[in-house]
Formats: sequence, C-alpha cells, structure tokens
Amino acid sequence: MDLRADGVVGVLHRPIGTPIATAVIAHGAGSDHDALVLRLLAAELADRGLLVARIDLPYRQKRPKGPPSPSGAAADRAGIAAAAQVMRGLGVDAGCTGPLIVGGHSYGGRQASMAVAEDPSVADALLLTSYPLHPPGKPERARTDHLPSISCPTVVVHGPSDPFATTDEITAALDLIPGATTLVEIPGTGHDLRPDRKPTAAMTADAVLAHLLHTVTD
Repeated sequence: MDLRADGVVGVLHRPIGTPIATAVIAHGAGSDHDALVLRLLAAELADRGLLVARIDLPYRQKRPKGPPSPSGAAADRAGIAAAAQVMRGLGVDAGCTGPLIVGGHSYGGRQASMAVAEDPSVADALLLTSYPLHPPGKPERARTDHLPSISCPTVVVHGPSDPFATTDEITAALDLIPGATTLVEIPGTGHDLRPDRKPTAAMTADAVLAHLLHTVTD
C-alpha cells in the first residue's frame, strides 16, 4: 500500500499478524523506491514478519530522474529520519515491540548510516546493501569518517565484484564501527546484487533476523 505522511513517500509492506520489527529502506542514487532490490527485499522481510517501508528520498520526490546533489544530502538524511519516525508510530499502532531498522541500497544506505551516526536515536539497527565505500577506481576517497560514530548493530550485504569496494576494503571499513557488524557476501554479484537471479533477498533477511533482531532484543 502507498505510504504518504509528513513528507514521506513510498510503499508499505505489512506482514501477517503483529510485526516483529519495523524497517525503512531507501534507494540508490539513480533509482527510486521501485528499485528491484528494494521490492524483493521488502517483500521478503514482510514475509518474515517485519513492517517495511521502501521510500523515495527527498531529492527523488523533487524530480523523477537524475542523481542526488551533494548539497541535498542533509535533506535526504532528514527524510530518512522522518520516515523512521513515521514507522515507529505505525509499529506502535500495530502492536510491534521490536526494533526499528533503517538502511538502503548504495546511496540510500550511505545516507542512512550517516543519519544514525549523527543521531543514534534515529534507529536501533542498520542494514546496508552495496555500501558505496568509495567511487569506482578511487579507493583513496573512502567514505569512512562517520563509521566510528555508529554504535548500533549493522548488517552489510556485499557483492564481491562491486567496483565501489572490494571485500577486503569493506571488511576493513566495518572494523571502524564500534557496534556489532555482520558482512553478507552474495557470490557472483556486483553492485546491483542481482536480486532477480541470486538469493539476495533471502540471505539478507536471514542476516537481519539473526544479527539485527536478536542482537537488539536479546
């Protein structure tokens, strides 16, 4: 069902029964909330009992195509925080007592990680698919400055041929995060994670239940 509230635009996936957790996932730089990886992941998580919103970031709400502007990144983070607040309310209304997870694919995940680093109250856990650690071919421009400020449990889903980070690079970056971290590799994939041909959604959902829900609630 469509989700439109307080500047938040996206699609809501409701599970059968009381949700065990809530989640907000955002798209990559050239996409929107209908990205295949978000659709398949949201459906899988809802099947596992989560209430999930896949959202359009503020820059995408303003224009249907084109990349985000660096000057708008703070607004995109604010949009993720706003969506998280809306989902907390929907979760409470649905009787959910589980954690709230934020994250997304590539740019969306990066902005979610920065939002959580800036304000830990935004979410209880972090889910990043294809984190864009650095621009392709430019490992010296690693986007790691905020990682030591992330204290919540974090799952990162990675394709070993992703030009935005090698497996060794992403592993080293995760060591900078004080919170518990889990790396999930999807064999035979790159930045797009090939969710239509690989068990990307299922493997990601497995990691969410094992390493985010249990870590937060135990």
